[in-house]
Amino acid sequence: MAKTNYKLIMYYFLALANTRGEMISNLKLQKLLYYAQAWYLANFKQPLFEEDFQAWVHGPVISALYAELKSKGYFSITPIKSRFLLETIEKKIDDIDKKIKPFLEEVAKVYFQCGAYQLELMTHKEDPWIKARQGYKSDEKCTNIISKSSMLDYYASKI
Repeated sequence: MAKTNYKLIMYYFLALANTRGEMISNLKLQKLLYYAQAWYLANFKQPLFEEDFQAWVHGPVISALYAELKSKGYFSITPIKSRFLLETIEKKIDDIDKKIKPFLEEVAKVYFQCGAYQLELMTHKEDPWIKARQGYKSDEKCTNIISKSSMLDYYASKI
């Protein structure tokens, strides 16, 4: 049973990036969410959130989030300058289970330092994305789901 939803995790990463003065694009945010889900599955044998990732050309994507942030293109979502928006985000991330926040901080320590394209390349070398895209050319549209079981198996083997 998932502990939260992807939007709360998204708000957490956006707030953290804003606090650190780091830039996050839609592409990078998608990969941060993917690695949070992957390592949560590997460590706790259950999903962090229920939403699935699809094996798109540029790596794992939650299609609903992509649609929501599509207008940003490759540009950064952060910094967030609106005081109202920042306060709204802070209230939302208060809903995240206190036991999950240290886990998310660990994910951030490892993956925030990577650029969006670097994260994309990393996912392209890992079995869950590769297997979900079997039979597709590298530039061909694919909406196959990256199964949580393939993520759990692959990342658990790396622990």
